[in-house]
Amino acid sequence: MAPAADRQGYWGPPTSTLEWCEENYAVSFHIAEFWNTVSNLIFILPPIYGAIQTYKDGLEKRYLAAYLCLTAVGLGSWCFHMTLKYEMQLLDELPMIYSCCVFVYCLYECFKYKNTVNYLLLFLLITYSAVVTIVYLNLKEPVFHQVMYGTLVSIIVLRSVYIVLWVYPWLRGLGYTSLTVFLMGFFLWNVDNIFCDKLRALREKMPPVVGAVTQFHAWWHILTGLGSYLHILL
Repeated sequence: MAPAADRQGYWGPPTSTLEWCEENYAVSFHIAEFWNTVSNLIFILPPIYGAIQTYKDGLEKRYLAAYLCLTAVGLGSWCFHMTLKYEMQLLDELPMIYSCCVFVYCLYECFKYKNTVNYLLLFLLITYSAVVTIVYLNLKEPVFHQVMYGTLVSIIVLRSVYIVLWVYPWLRGLGYTSLTVFLMGFFLWNVDNIFCDKLRALREKMPPVVGAVTQFHAWWHILTGLGSYLHILL
């Protein structure tokens, strides 16, 4: 039998500009990266529940948009890891930019006294999203996307720390919990990238179910999905 990394599956050879450390089609003939795929449920189910509760409670539409954008990220990531196709990669990566822009808008509008729209901030975020989309579609360089995404995350973190330190200190527990969970996911994402060869060699010696615990990109999904959900609650 060929090594797990060399197996062919339902969706054919990958066309994405990125592949992760999970062995392709090792679990299912129809899912390229099984654990990286199913771990996206954390991005899909809790935000759908949050969106329903937001609608029932009559909260402002920006919070509904935040939950739905997080769901879109999960669905796009599911399609990407299931197929490893370039088109599905875009369906994963571009919504990450758009959802972060929605989060930034929510954070900078959380002190409003009236239900108004900040058209200047809205214009800046839409312009940012459009520029990143156009450049990325032409450049096709994952590092560019990661830098643009990291910039937005940095803005979100700094704004959130300001809010829990100086404005709503009683929310520090929730704020620091969401940040810690997200950073744990980011740490495991780097471990998965840097030590991929060692992780694959280790999984060859372990039972499949036990080896699944070392799928750190899947843990990145779980932890960042949970951290993002908690951040919307914040």
